[in-house]
Amino acid sequence: MDNEVWRWVWTIFAIVMGIGEILTAGFFLLPFAIGAAAAAILAWFNAAILAQWLVFFGVSIFSLAFLRRYISRQDEGEQPRVGANRWVGSEGLVLQRIDPQTEAGMVRVLHEEWRATASAPIEVGARVVVTEVKGARLIVEQLEN
Repeated sequence: MDNEVWRWVWTIFAIVMGIGEILTAGFFLLPFAIGAAAAAILAWFNAAILAQWLVFFGVSIFSLAFLRRYISRQDEGEQPRVGANRWVGSEGLVLQRIDPQTEAGMVRVLHEEWRATASAPIEVGARVVVTEVKGARLIVEQLEN
């Protein structure tokens, strides 16, 4: 392929990777978009194809190393609880006796009723805290009065 084709290959690749980065999370495609943009600039200035590839790889690796500091910051701190895991740490009220042997029991957490189990029996009316979610069942512990 001649340099005319590589101009458009790098330009389109940079645009596609840039749009892909916008639609995804995690800065995964951004280094490739930056590398392709740098290679496209060289292609538009009629640089050798080998130089374009070397710049693409070099700039992509440098961009990835530079962006790692921002990627690691996303994972710092407590992650938001989503789905049923948002109930972990919530307090509830026992509606039906929780028996770990039969795995019977019901609790109300906020305004929702859930099947619940615990490591020890808990009587009706006791206050509990959710420690884990397994499927559609809450794992609870009794709160001390």
